[in-house]
Amino acid sequence: MENISDIQIKSFVLLGEPVYNPCGKYMVVLRINGVPRKVVVDDYFPLGNHSELLCSYSSNKSELWISLLEKAYMKVMGGYDFPGSNSNIDLYALTGWIPERVSIKGTEFKKDEVFRKIFQRFHKGDVLVTLATGEMTDAEADRAGLVPTHAYAMLDIRDVNGTRLFLLKNPWAHLRWKGNYSEMDLRNWTPAMMKALSYDPKNAQNFDNGVFWIDYDSLCRFFDVFYMNWNPDLFRHTYAMHHLWKAGKGPAKDMFNISANPQYSLEINERGKGAIWVLLSRHITEIDDFKDNKEYITLLVYAKDGKRVYYPYGPDPLIDGVRINSPHYLCKIEVDGETPRRLTLVVSQYEKSTTIYYTCRVYSTLQFLLKRIQDPYKSKQEITGCWKEKTAGGCGNYRDTYPNNPRYQFAIERESQLLIELKGPKQYQIGFDLVCVYISSDYKSSPKYFKVKPSGPYRTGYVMMTAELLPGTYDIVPTTYRPGQEGPFFLTVHSCSGVKAQKLQ
Repeated sequence: MENISDIQIKSFVLLGEPVYNPCGKYMVVLRINGVPRKVVVDDYFPLGNHSELLCSYSSNKSELWISLLEKAYMKVMGGYDFPGSNSNIDLYALTGWIPERVSIKGTEFKKDEVFRKIFQRFHKGDVLVTLATGEMTDAEADRAGLVPTHAYAMLDIRDVNGTRLFLLKNPWAHLRWKGNYSEMDLRNWTPAMMKALSYDPKNAQNFDNGVFWIDYDSLCRFFDVFYMNWNPDLFRHTYAMHHLWKAGKGPAKDMFNISANPQYSLEINERGKGAIWVLLSRHITEIDDFKDNKEYITLLVYAKDGKRVYYPYGPDPLIDGVRINSPHYLCKIEVDGETPRRLTLVVSQYEKSTTIYYTCRVYSTLQFLLKRIQDPYKSKQEITGCWKEKTAGGCGNYRDTYPNNPRYQFAIERESQLLIELKGPKQYQIGFDLVCVYISSDYKSSPKYFKVKPSGPYRTGYVMMTAELLPGTYDIVPTTYRPGQEGPFFLTVHSCSGVKAQKLQ
């Protein structure tokens, strides 16, 4: 027979409640680098010279879970000398709830809309909210009763006859706000307001536990950021893909060319309105990733029917994300009747210097299919050339000098699709012409036939073309826009049939 303690322990495990282990071994589940991970720790904690705990702990001596959670997180992050992150990142690791960052000081901050969203969702239990202060002088911080660059937990949010209030807690469990609706504010705490919030400022003056009310206007003045973590159960469907982006693949900056960026096709397979949130999470592989993070990542969304995008602009993206150096970037897509049912997602960065490991996770109220866009071409030929003196002939507008441009010829024996890319000096507008030199008369009636196919508008530093070609012989003529613009260029021909171009001049 099982004794009472065994039955109790099993019931605790089924309820998901922590259980004391006399052997001192515990397991904590954290969401790290895109997946839940099991972290095993013991119950030894750092102590000071007077046996005081040098870690987070509860004032209730029978509660051990706070110290255990922190130790598990520190174990993953390299130890107790961890430089710190923010409450958004930490709560995602602890709970798996979707992190969202809203800058209060940003020009796009919608004050009333943010309050309404938090007010409605917090009381339904759908969101955890924390806030962070910004930089302040010592004198400003002392007058306000706030700690600079410090996170506060939101315990409640109220709207009392048009007065919008937040109940916040300083995790230090002391040091409180001294402004409007603090316990020292005798003007705003009317009897009606005290009754509505069940709050007596005189009683609060007797014990500083770090908990205080603050009005929304004062909050927006002294705080910099809302951190919201959303319940993933709000979405019926979710799927994640893990990948890496090598440091040497593609340009360092996404200013002219994003053809080598990781790209995904997102197909919405259900009609109606809904919401799709895409969380891009950069993996933490070294402790220095927190100390000196220079990777500014984001996600771009294009209406490109799930096909690869080559230019960052033109057409402009539906959603152009802000490049931030946080490990998480959340892109929110509101789906209505006008939203394209197939979208292209592009991982982007400001200045890539190292290999990035990341997870792209989609949360959706509608059924969807997420696929990585693969390169369909099996063969690639890279050609290095230059425009110099006479061969810098300029575009076709300059009829006398255009024929002097470098020219490359290739032949194909069956219908093929090609991708041709031209890279050149960023100070020039560049382009190229694809010229049909010879084709059988049997194909000249085909809608795919052309005499000359230009790469399109001349662009800074990079231009590309995809073409479905009939069997025949073709020339590629790379040019700058104006004659006399000298410099090197790189011509790349992608194909499935092993096309090889030869220089003619």
